[in-house]
Amino acid sequence: MNRCQPAILEAPVPLQARHLFFSLRSPDELRGALDRLVPWVDGRAVVVGLGQSLVTAMGCCVSGLREFPAFEGSLVEVPVTQFALWCWLRGSDRGELLHLSRRLEVALSPALSLDHAVEAFRHQAGHDLTGYEDGTENPLGEAAVKAAIVVDGEDGELGGSFAVIQRWVHDLDYFESLPGSEQDDIFGRRKSDNEELDEAPESAHVKRTAQESFAPEAFMVRRSMPWVEGARAGLMFLCFGRSFDAFEVQMRRMAGVDDGIVDALYRFSRPVSGGYYWCPPLREGVLDLSGVRVG
Repeated sequence: MNRCQPAILEAPVPLQARHLFFSLRSPDELRGALDRLVPWVDGRAVVVGLGQSLVTAMGCCVSGLREFPAFEGSLVEVPVTQFALWCWLRGSDRGELLHLSRRLEVALSPALSLDHAVEAFRHQAGHDLTGYEDGTENPLGEAAVKAAIVVDGEDGELGGSFAVIQRWVHDLDYFESLPGSEQDDIFGRRKSDNEELDEAPESAHVKRTAQESFAPEAFMVRRSMPWVEGARAGLMFLCFGRSFDAFEVQMRRMAGVDDGIVDALYRFSRPVSGGYYWCPPLREGVLDLSGVRVG
């Protein structure tokens, strides 16, 4: 799929990343701000996602786009922190990402203002800070395209993708105090070789989120990365789908909505943010915003 923003399907994750979250301030200035944004977005060094409030402010709608849900019946907290615009900056130099952030902030002003930024990084070969491999069993090739990319629909939406991003805060002191076997039970995998445990508890993360165990199957492409800010650290969970459905059925099960069993990740980690975004396609290498154009 050569119309999607290429970083969606590109592995591994970059060495460094920066997530920018923008709030809408001046809808009258929005069209000009988006025009200034387009030249910066190549879909690889800069990936952009539009929130529902931004699309609505443009007087448009995107099929399947909605705001992050409340997950009624959840036994644990699943916060909603929806923004108008999200940018995922990717590279190898933190300083260059900072400068790029500043330029984007200027380009988007005064229509949108930067609410906050989160710096992320690759740990080992793509591991969580707990030491466990992240993104295991991600679909590859055509399976990844099928899971993550809109392959039919309106022309301005074809090649787009739906992104989910949550910031999870880890209690690493508590996690590291647990015996290795208990850590493995939380994930349902052995840290030593990444193999699934035959007798993993029902609360194990792999059992809560086994993509093939849902009907229909709930496959999505994950591009999560660790983050750190002072003494706080955790995982910036990021996934892409052809819709939000796969994430929602997995999150419902993780939160105990379906059967009263909460994902064991909640023993040492908790989400503090959550947002939904539509990543428009590219046309001849240029961000295609025709899906949100009017007039």
